[in-house]
Amino acid sequence: MSNMKTHFQDKSTVEDIRKRFDNDVDRFSSLDTGQVSTVDAPLAMELITQAAVSSTTDIKRVLDIGCGAGNNTLKLLQYASPFDCDLVDLSQPMLDRAHTRIAAANSGEIRTFQGDFRMLDLPDQRYDIILAAAVLHHLRDDQDWENVFHKIYRLTAPGGSVWITDLVSHETKQVQKMMWDRYGAYLCSIGGEEYKNNVFSYTDKEDSPRSVTYQLDLLRKVGFDHVELLHKNSCFAAFGAIKRV
Repeated sequence: MSNMKTHFQDKSTVEDIRKRFDNDVDRFSSLDTGQVSTVDAPLAMELITQAAVSSTTDIKRVLDIGCGAGNNTLKLLQYASPFDCDLVDLSQPMLDRAHTRIAAANSGEIRTFQGDFRMLDLPDQRYDIILAAAVLHHLRDDQDWENVFHKIYRLTAPGGSVWITDLVSHETKQVQKMMWDRYGAYLCSIGGEEYKNNVFSYTDKEDSPRSVTYQLDLLRKVGFDHVELLHKNSCFAAFGAIKRV
């Protein structure tokens, strides 16, 4: 296992994270590869967006939390009719790129919100689909996680659903070490030892992921009626939940 810090006060601030992503827009702008440092990113995008369309019959408005350069909303548009969408990200350059790319493929209204999702005032029960890709691992303590999942539930329209792809941890130290070693080998295979060390460095500083089991339990706890685990490989997973009509 990496020497991932357990003390949240040592982690990057929201401003630290924003600055890094401001300078990293191009890396997040490929629909074919997604984020290369994420295992199975293209498959995860495909699964959450197909699951969203399969589970939600009438998609009028979508919320993309931590939208980056817009990949997941663009992928959803491959399977759904045009829809209104609200894009949330810390980084204004990411939002600008996402708006440009999505506007070229979508006739629906596009609104952008620059800031921390936890602090934004968004409309309750209005979103038929909520997407959260590679963003929730920045949450910190249990209360932070629970507050955000409660907010996601509150924003989801009756009959709507939330779909998540993310870096995840594991329940035991032994399995965590094994999976982290596998992830390290994957990073070396695509970029060598230096690339692996760079990814591990910012992951150690920025991220505090939780296990899939923790998050599925939390989705149920905040009120979602059905949860689905779509895919898991190494330290990454795709999953979601559906809200009763």
